[in-house]
Amino acid sequence: MSFTFPVRTVLTAALLGATLSACAPLLVGGAVGTGVLVATDRRTSGTQLEDQGIELRSANRLRDQMGTRARINVTSYNRRALLTGEVANARDKALAEEIVSQVDNVQGLVNELSITASPSLTQQANDTLITGKVKAGLVDIKDLSANAFKVVTERGSVYLMGRVTQREADKATEVSRNISGVTRVVRVLDIISDDELRRIQAGTTQQAPAENRPAQ
Repeated sequence: MSFTFPVRTVLTAALLGATLSACAPLLVGGAVGTGVLVATDRRTSGTQLEDQGIELRSANRLRDQMGTRARINVTSYNRRALLTGEVANARDKALAEEIVSQVDNVQGLVNELSITASPSLTQQANDTLITGKVKAGLVDIKDLSANAFKVVTERGSVYLMGRVTQREADKATEVSRNISGVTRVVRVLDIISDDELRRIQAGTTQQAPAENRPAQ
């Protein structure tokens, strides 16, 4: 959710990548609808609704308390809120984190706000283009579920959110950091085991409408 304006779970920052030509550096963080979207999303429908509520309530509270003096994007996945955008000073950065951390259902927060001026329209357009390219690249990987990822781009930094296995995380990272214009990849991911993924997929199949299930 974006408007004119990262609780803090530990974001272990390790910047890699300068050793690979044409590859963006990698910043590793954390160890942690309806219809078809709900069926393919690895979050429960209740968690998806909570994430939407977190984004809406955060946006409203930030707007009420900070007005238009900052540009902040709030993205929530599995009750973890990611803050991206720009603020004028360190005080506002800390204030934004405090506001969002107090929103109902927020269980983790990653504060990636920059203390700088807002990006130009050209930079914002480039970020939108990069997000589209990353999503398309994920779709092209046949053994990767693109719907398991939420992609956010800010000033060339790509943020990956989702509940994925280590293999999926690594593949998505490789796709993202080879997209033209990407300066770094930040992983804000919940890493799950292959067994847990199979349980999630089995539950999704059981909950899917009859017409969407494979014929017996």
